[in-house]
Amino acid sequence: MTYEETCDWLFNQTANYESQGQGGYKASLDNMLKLDEHYGNPHKSFRCIHIGGTNGKGSVSHTIASVLQTCGYKVGLYTSPHLLDFSERIRVNGQPIKQEYVSQFVEEGKDFFEQLGNTFFEIATEMTFCYFKDCDIDIAVVEVGLGGRLDSTNIINPILSVITNVSLDHTRILGSSVEQIAVEKGGIIKDTIPVVIGEASAETRPIFDALAQQCDAPIIYAEDNEEILSAEILKDGSGIYYETAHAGMFKGQLGGDYQIKNTRTIISALKELMNQGYLIEPESANAKIAVQKEISEAFLHVSEITGLQGRWQIIRTSPTVICDIGHNVAAWEQLNKQLETVECNHLHIIFGMVDDKDVYGVMSLLPKKATYYFTKPSTKRGLPEQSLLVFGQQFNLSGQSYATVEEAYSSAIRTAENKDIIFIGGSNYVVADFLKTRV
Repeated sequence: MTYEETCDWLFNQTANYESQGQGGYKASLDNMLKLDEHYGNPHKSFRCIHIGGTNGKGSVSHTIASVLQTCGYKVGLYTSPHLLDFSERIRVNGQPIKQEYVSQFVEEGKDFFEQLGNTFFEIATEMTFCYFKDCDIDIAVVEVGLGGRLDSTNIINPILSVITNVSLDHTRILGSSVEQIAVEKGGIIKDTIPVVIGEASAETRPIFDALAQQCDAPIIYAEDNEEILSAEILKDGSGIYYETAHAGMFKGQLGGDYQIKNTRTIISALKELMNQGYLIEPESANAKIAVQKEISEAFLHVSEITGLQGRWQIIRTSPTVICDIGHNVAAWEQLNKQLETVECNHLHIIFGMVDDKDVYGVMSLLPKKATYYFTKPSTKRGLPEQSLLVFGQQFNLSGQSYATVEEAYSSAIRTAENKDIIFIGGSNYVVADFLKTRV
């Protein structure tokens, strides 16, 4: 098969949550374990850092990978979903997996996958582990796909687990309360392996404490440590200046005030890695300053180093065009604050969602002083643009509907003046559709 035919088979001939929703999710690790055994347990050939959570895990994964790579490690990075191409999910030192490898892996294993009934994500995860082994990486940063306890990535035995936060998302699968979701997310906590918790609440902290105690796992709450002494968000959205307790002063490339919480989580994770002997020179007596230069470089150029896109990403100026993949209530609680503080003459918002999200919860948070371009992302799970228009009217959001993201953007760019801001978001798939128009 060609690479295009391979991707078509992966997305359309296997159970796939991203296109099918709940029907494409398998709540069991049995087939993943059988698949991994078939390939000789490749994940055991390298060290791993496992990162889960509701929001922020992509930014945290990419930035930790950026730091490790800047410090000289050969780093594998596995994230999901992709925005433009499947190969983005699997990277070694920032470079996407080779298309030939993808085609050959699927071609050689297709009969076995079909016999076992593997899902898209199981196949993609095993392909990742095999690729990392074949590339002889030093360490992998592995992002949880969905949940944690029963996620295909949860067969690994990491050196560190990270849970960014917990909020209501994927409630049809993970549970209808934050307590239930915390149990699923906390399923990546392993016996004796340290776990960093980025944010916890009165409801989730007791659950994480209990899970860590059961596993005899040291638990570090990032918000309990004064790692970030100050953070200055640049008004043009081009990043954040940080002063920190253990990583010095540096500029973070990723904008959006929600990144401050992510950075706190990242620094706590880096401190734990240093405690284990990573990142620092063996002869260094001062871990506090050992890698400040590398951390500064990694934060400043995380997108170039790892290929990260879609996190308060500024595409152009005059008018300023920004896209962000925030897609649930917790994300929009932060994005709304950010959009209300940006300096512009007028705000234009290109907005779409998929059907398993809390559309009313998100839309209740959207800025009222904006012109809306409601649209449908090109996925089977996309909500119709006309429905979003009707929902928006209930929340006094004024605008029009457009059949595609491209049409919505074309209208916005014709309408916006130089000092306006155009924001594209509401779903990974909306941002993906937009970025495809830029290729």
